[in-house]
Amino acid sequence: MAFEYVPAIVLLPFLSFLIALFAGKYLPKGGALAGIAATAGSLLLSIWAFLTVRSQGAYQETIYTWASGFGEQPWELTFGVLIDPLSAMMLVIVTLIATLVHVFSLGYMNDEGETGLPRYYAGLGLFTASMLGFVVADNLLMAFMFFELVGLCSYLLIGFSFREDGPPSAAKKAFLVTRFGDYFFLIGVVAVFATFGTAAFAGAESFPVLAEEAVAGDVTVNTFGFDPTTWFTIVGLLMLGGVVGKSAQFPLHTWLPDAMEGPTPVSALIHAATMVAAGVYLVARMYGFYAVSPTALAIIAFIGGFTALFAATMGVVKREIKQVLAYSTISQYGYMMLALGAGGYVAATFHLMTHAFFKALLFLGAGSVIIAMHHNENMWDMGGLKDKMPVTYWTFLAGSLALAGIFPFSGFWSKDEVLYEALIHGLGGSPLLLGAYAMGLLAVPVTAFYTFRMVYLTFHGEPRSDTARDPEPVRWNVKFPLTVLGVLAVTAGLVNMVPVQKVLGLEGIDYLHQWLDQSFDPLTAHHYAEVSPYSSGYIGGEATTVLVGAAVSLGLALGGLLLATQLYNVAEPTEHTAKLGAIKDVLYNNYYQDEFQVWIANRTRAVASVADTFDQGVVDGVVNGVSSVSLFSGSRIRRIQTGVVTNYAALLTLGLTALLLAFGLLGGWFL
Repeated sequence: MAFEYVPAIVLLPFLSFLIALFAGKYLPKGGALAGIAATAGSLLLSIWAFLTVRSQGAYQETIYTWASGFGEQPWELTFGVLIDPLSAMMLVIVTLIATLVHVFSLGYMNDEGETGLPRYYAGLGLFTASMLGFVVADNLLMAFMFFELVGLCSYLLIGFSFREDGPPSAAKKAFLVTRFGDYFFLIGVVAVFATFGTAAFAGAESFPVLAEEAVAGDVTVNTFGFDPTTWFTIVGLLMLGGVVGKSAQFPLHTWLPDAMEGPTPVSALIHAATMVAAGVYLVARMYGFYAVSPTALAIIAFIGGFTALFAATMGVVKREIKQVLAYSTISQYGYMMLALGAGGYVAATFHLMTHAFFKALLFLGAGSVIIAMHHNENMWDMGGLKDKMPVTYWTFLAGSLALAGIFPFSGFWSKDEVLYEALIHGLGGSPLLLGAYAMGLLAVPVTAFYTFRMVYLTFHGEPRSDTARDPEPVRWNVKFPLTVLGVLAVTAGLVNMVPVQKVLGLEGIDYLHQWLDQSFDPLTAHHYAEVSPYSSGYIGGEATTVLVGAAVSLGLALGGLLLATQLYNVAEPTEHTAKLGAIKDVLYNNYYQDEFQVWIANRTRAVASVADTFDQGVVDGVVNGVSSVSLFSGSRIRRIQTGVVTNYAALLTLGLTALLLAFGLLGGWFL
């Protein structure tokens, strides 16, 4: 059975990490070939597991129990695997992107003449293994461990060029900001154990199922004096801290643009299939738990809608190609959070899949351009690359059309379903969801505008530098991943053509819904039902709502595209964003969020200094004062311990004499 080999999906990239780390300097290309073979092997095993889930159903197995307790509520801490439709799909996505990134790195890193290639490929292997371990985890604590390991790997890879000034600073920022969110996540994990006595994701005794039963009044769990719904909201929001940090949602998104200091293939892996995807995947994995709390879901939706618009506005003015894509990633994960919060579990998972393909394509396409431009990332130094780099251009264009949500590319189908779910549940009576929908809708034309501003500045017009006039050619190991991802950017949306189904009344073309909704057995059935605490509302019926929503979204996307075409698809473009005046400065400086964080840090440092003074002078002062008395008396008294017998005899004699005198005086006083 394929399920017997599931641990190998994780262990193969881990093995490539060990090979590159300890033997990479003796191997050609720093161990790259071992990494390609390992990730390709994991991809084949993931496809096998995917097909096995389809034919045999979900699978869960405990591999190792590393701690257990007894008493009234026995508990166990285990490592195990859970392979179901969600994790099987995610395994294929992660291993495919990781394999293509390894192949692309042959052309990017070795072309650059980088030193430390064994360290680079070791980092890629550990990064991939960590994400795969997170995906297959069957319990929350195991997921948290791999969640943290993913963060460590991002730190190592973002700071790969540690001899330069920028990468180490960016790596530390990414590590610290995400750790801040993970602090709340850890408290949430402890709260889950304290509440349910288990952290299992699946099965009749899993914590999502117990949460549903506790709200229904069928079981009693420890809610520490709160009613179940309120307590589950608190726990869900605590764990959301880790999600907001990893998936770069407001206000913990500031690390992601700086993470562009890492090598471009690393950026593709982080943004498309690993670290940033981990937060959204975690909410999807626990969706049965979040579904019992409409408040938590509404907050998730609002954060997502706000982040989608907020990040998109900053992408409008960026000059570096990777910076534009970084803010695009923040915005697109905002759409996924919007869908999850709006009750669109399948829509969020769908956009997670399509985004993985077209965003990996765009980052690798940017990497191809950066190779050609001798690692100059400024779009205003580019131009005219369309005819000189046809494979890169046409695949990059496919990814851009998908990102902008233009029909019939993959991003159109998934983003349209995200907005549709937010719209109907907002119309069903949730003003917060309607507000989130409005922000997501406003982000559509902004996304199309900055995307095609990037396309036109990079590939169209006349070359604006000597490097652009004579770009360096790229090899097959760059073109092959672009071609594969370009095909997926065009076709991946066809797996879930919900608008066509609803408008034409066709059955059987919403393949992703069928895949995620199928109730194989009680192990995972509760995850995939369209559980939503919201009521639905429509504009003149379901089909009309679909048509109106899709038409408005597509019209806005085309409007943003046409505006970018008019302004930037010219021979000699000018920087029209300068007309924004002070607004441009605000956007270019990211709303001065970094400066605000520094200001907060300085205020915090002042408070910490006062607290330290109080601690050292008062708290420690009292303790040290008491101990100093004891130490002083002890240092004096110990002087009588000389070890000389005659001294001890003299002291005994003096002591006896003193006692006799004391008794004599006391006796005389009483008489």
